[in-house]
Amino acid sequence: MSAVLAIGRVLFALIFINSGIGHLTKVEAMTGYATYKKVPAPKLAVIVSGLMILIGGIYVALGIYADLGALLIAIFLIPTAIMMHNFWKESDATAKMTARTGFLKDIALAGAALMIFVFIGRGADIGWHITSAFFSLK
Repeated sequence: MSAVLAIGRVLFALIFINSGIGHLTKVEAMTGYATYKKVPAPKLAVIVSGLMILIGGIYVALGIYADLGALLIAIFLIPTAIMMHNFWKESDATAKMTARTGFLKDIALAGAALMIFVFIGRGADIGWHITSAFFSLK
């Protein structure tokens, strides 16, 4: 079962590693979209959020303070869901549906990240890992 837990962590983390790389390699395009969505300090937000999810994803995947990595991911996802996928502001039905799907995806992933944070912080078995928890939530 340890292998399954480690594989699950890696699969969860892949989207954040990939997105973090995208944030950092496509800063100008991402900044344009963040500007359109009225994100404060959009270029800085793109860089900081890219680093958060890249580091968070790597930490979760490799089991290096995976609880801290999961918390970084959750801290990224919740405001992102609200600011970038604000479906309640859309008037076009297709745009509203697309934004709602993105919102719900981010909220669901934030929930999973928070569960990983707590499970690891409480000493749960997470499969193969390099370090133990960063936080002690016992």
